[in-house]
Amino acid sequence: MNTREVAGATIFTAFVFAATFSFSATTATGGYFDIGEVMVYITALVMGPYVGAFAGGVGSMLSDALLAPQFAPGTLVIKAGEGFIVGYLGQKGVRGLPDAFQKRMGVILGLMVAVIVLVVGLVSFPDVSLSLGQFGFTASTPDVPLSLGVWLFAAFVAFALTAFASSRIGPRFTWVALAIFLGGAEMVAGYFLYETQVLGLGLVTPTAEIPVNVLQAVVGLVIAPPVAARVQNIFRKGLLVGAKQGTGDLGQGKGQA
Repeated sequence: MNTREVAGATIFTAFVFAATFSFSATTATGGYFDIGEVMVYITALVMGPYVGAFAGGVGSMLSDALLAPQFAPGTLVIKAGEGFIVGYLGQKGVRGLPDAFQKRMGVILGLMVAVIVLVVGLVSFPDVSLSLGQFGFTASTPDVPLSLGVWLFAAFVAFALTAFASSRIGPRFTWVALAIFLGGAEMVAGYFLYETQVLGLGLVTPTAEIPVNVLQAVVGLVIAPPVAARVQNIFRKGLLVGAKQGTGDLGQGKGQA
């Protein structure tokens, strides 16, 4: 690893830890949902497979060591594998995809993401409600159930963001989405095997937590690609400026010689 990768591994490990630790929501199964997948995917897409593996594994493990220590050893391996897969495949790519095909794939991926968000939300987070007392009503005012409405809206937002990401990133988005799907599949399967074979939790709880892990991967798919593309553009501009300055210095040195 060069100096840039070492620095990137340190910084992005902290980002992965912060993203995973800062927000978590308990599910109906007793597990929890977090947004760490977003930062794992951003790290892998921006920095490549090795930094993605290190930051994804170590950053997520540190968070689990504080939130759920029994998962920490498995998380180190599972999230490292996920970061490597997304980073490795994300560096590849497919060129020459027709625009019509890209648009269709953007719509198809958007619909898939919307359906996953809706189904997982209703199954794993069934008790979303709005307490009217928080808005100045009497304390005896009953809660208004918003489960279906909330998750329909979330599904629409997921579809819109996926379609937007597809239009902004272009043909490369299809390949990036595939990389994230495969990395997410490794994460879902890894936790299922870890919970059943290592922790000995049986089949009921690990199976019930599959939708939650799928939702984490889907949230990462929706948010990470456009953010990673933006960060890569910033890095690219910085490298170009540094290269131009370096060329100028070399030219002056040759002239002086």
